Amino acid sequence: MFTVGHLGLLFVCLHCSTADAALHPPRDLDVIALNTNYTLTWDWDQDHAGPDPVTFTVRFAGHHQLSRKKPRWTTACAETAGRSCDLTRLELIYLGVYVLQVRANLNTSHSDWASKTFCPDKEAAIGPPSEVRLGAAGSTLDVFISDPQSSSNSSMREIISDLYFQVRYWEQHADGKVEKPPLTAKGNMVTLSDLTPWTLYCVEVQSRYDFYDKTSSFTQPLCIKTEGFIPWWMIFLYFLGSLLICFLVVLIFIYGGHWCFQLCKTTLCPSEKLPLQFRQQDSDYPCLIVSESELDNCDPVIVCPESAIQRNNVDLAVDSAAPLVDLEEDSSSGGGRHSRQNSSGSRDSGVYSAGGNSGALPLGAASSSPDVSRLHDSERMKMLSMSSEVKVPPVIPDEGVVDMEV
Repeated sequence: MFTVGHLGLLFVCLHCSTADAALHPPRDLDVIALNTNYTLTWDWDQDHAGPDPVTFTVRFAGHHQLSRKKPRWTTACAETAGRSCDLTRLELIYLGVYVLQVRANLNTSHSDWASKTFCPDKEAAIGPPSEVRLGAAGSTLDVFISDPQSSSNSSMREIISDLYFQVRYWEQHADGKVEKPPLTAKGNMVTLSDLTPWTLYCVEVQSRYDFYDKTSSFTQPLCIKTEGFIPWWMIFLYFLGSLLICFLVVLIFIYGGHWCFQLCKTTLCPSEKLPLQFRQQDSDYPCLIVSESELDNCDPVIVCPESAIQRNNVDLAVDSAAPLVDLEEDSSSGGGRHSRQNSSGSRDSGVYSAGGNSGALPLGAASSSPDVSRLHDSERMKMLSMSSEVKVPPVIPDEGVVDMEV
């Protein structure tokens, strides 16, 4: 009896310790679904496992698979440490019904599966329009609506054919707003008519699906001011303003062009006239840009003071008059020699001797004077041609003297 009693007590203690060591399954399973984006969340008390880390496994199967002996389960998240699992990438069928299960894992121990049935068409919320644009056309407003987008960036209208929109708008004033009756539209464009001209209107849009009574949140309000008939005085003012602006622009262009022309003219063709010696082709203005062929025909010019020019002209006149005096003396002496030779008798052997150009000798001697250089002589001749005060008679060369004896 003692042995049997001890064995029974030991069995009870082992059973109690095994029950205490079993893991509790996750609880409060929920699915956050918007359009076709699904995320499974759950909760679990960490106190049941102590300091040891706990992981979770998520699997799912179609609801119709449960009627089979061996349902085909698909693992969505394996050994995840978080408290959620993203099901969007699994591309669940929107009109299908699924069973979602989660369990806790601790070392080699596993908890029981916690299950939840999920139908996207019934439980997934619908999102607002992806974009809303406004356009003013006189006293009316055009509202352009874009469909909500699925996880694959396609229109939710392809999944929910009965999707439509509710448009709510109002007049916005400084002291408040005036609500207008909302409009519904199945299309992507709504026209708001019978509006007050030159008034600020605000618009917001909501997506709706009546089969499961789904409604989305409203979009952010968009405001725009309506247009209207423009009075004639405003048109006249606009015309005068545009005319004045055009006149000012043309005036600025004309003044700028004239200023540029005067600047170029003053720079390239100055108004100061040059002396006659520096003019080219009977022009009163110098040519600042000269070709290379014209540069080859230019002579060097030395500018001297006026007193130096007069002194050089006087010296040149004296030097030019000296050969003339020598020429007259040579002519007179040569005539006497000629008469003496004619009266000397008949010693001539019939041979004629030409004396040459005796009149050119003094001029040549004067030209080859060592006191005057060749360059200085050419400058003096140029200055003499420019001066009209001193006139030098032309130099007549000697014809030569012929000595004849009979």
